Amino acid sequence: MPKILIVEDDPFLSEMYTTKLVQENFEVDLAVDGKEAIKKAREMKPDLILLDIVLPKMDGFEVLAEIKKDIELRNIQIIALTNLGQKEEVEKGLKLGADDYIVKAHFTPTEVINKIKQVIKK
Repeated sequence: MPKILIVEDDPFLSEMYTTKLVQENFEVDLAVDGKEAIKKAREMKPDLILLDIVLPKMDGFEVLAEIKKDIELRNIQIIALTNLGQKEEVEKGLKLGADDYIVKAHFTPTEVINKIKQVIKK
């Protein structure tokens, strides 16, 4: 069963994605800030991290950089999920090693789940 770590500080969104992923037979854990995201990634070694960019304590770009420089974590697939849709931000996320970049406003939860499935299959 693929393991997903959702890093999202909005409880409504994290609960919605958790519910959908559990229905699709994913094992899910949550982190509400960047520091907790790194800690949980080390503990659970997820297959994929759904990573919000605007986070307390440490933003998603910092989390991404931290994970990609860690030998044990760098192969975890990461989808940046954010409201920051500027071209520069998308490019920064991809340059830092995100496997995909989703702007929340442009995707329904079902489309996000389908993206997760596509990235995990790679």
